[in-house]
Amino acid sequence: MLPYNGGAARAVDVFTRLVYVDILLDSLRYCQKEKGLRIHAWCLMSNHVHLMISTEFGHHPSDALRDLKKFTSRKIIAAIADKEQPESRRGWMLWIFKQAGEANSKNKDYQFWQQENHPIELISNKFIDQKLDYIHMNPVKAGLVDEPWEYRYSSARDYMNDQKGLLEVELI
Repeated sequence: MLPYNGGAARAVDVFTRLVYVDILLDSLRYCQKEKGLRIHAWCLMSNHVHLMISTEFGHHPSDALRDLKKFTSRKIIAAIADKEQPESRRGWMLWIFKQAGEANSKNKDYQFWQQENHPIELISNKFIDQKLDYIHMNPVKAGLVDEPWEYRYSSARDYMNDQKGLLEVELI
């Protein structure tokens, strides 16, 4: 099982717009269905996402993350650039992502996700509990909610309130 902390390049608050949130959530659902992704915990903040994941036998977590990042970056950049979508920050965001892309020899144009991710294997129950708490407390520490399960874009509801969240979660 691996946690993933991925942020938009230069910490741009992209996920304040529902259109971009929906792209990411739909992509995660697709990866669950088609790429063997198993989500154990997650939290989507305004400029980054935390994932605690594993994959089904025959799939590798790094492949699922690579495909997720590649697809969502293209789709979100296209949505930002779409003049039909209301976006007051369009020029600025595209400029930031373009600058990040030009600074990275692995990219052709834009870079949406930060290049590095540092997955760590969750090997003990104590460590898993620490990571679950860290993920679910993000919105509380940011002052968005008083209790973790109040936050809509998180698996805290699945763990703490015996409710269904927005994504299918395999509880640990």
